[in-house]
Amino acid sequence: MSEEDLERYESEIELALVQEYRTVLPLFSYVVETERRFYLTNAVDVTVRSDTSPACLEVELTDAWVWDMYRPARFVPSVRILTFRDVNIERLPDRDL
Repeated sequence: MSEEDLERYESEIELALVQEYRTVLPLFSYVVETERRFYLTNAVDVTVRSDTSPACLEVELTDAWVWDMYRPARFVPSVRILTFRDVNIERLPDRDL
């Protein structure tokens, strides 16, 4: 496989991921972004573990979708994130049905 073929393949996968994201976005209430991943989820629970220095964040997601173009199954029932870095959590605006 040539470098050009690989770039075309990755572009096609990324385009399919963007299209999937747009399709599933209305199903979720929150966007969660960490230094490693991007998630859509319906429930977020954050616990600050201050017994470590620096403090550790434990973030638990329920009913999530993971932005990862190499993951075969992006829908996951639960996710547990442990990090010492920033986590951005945004509530998506309510959509009228």
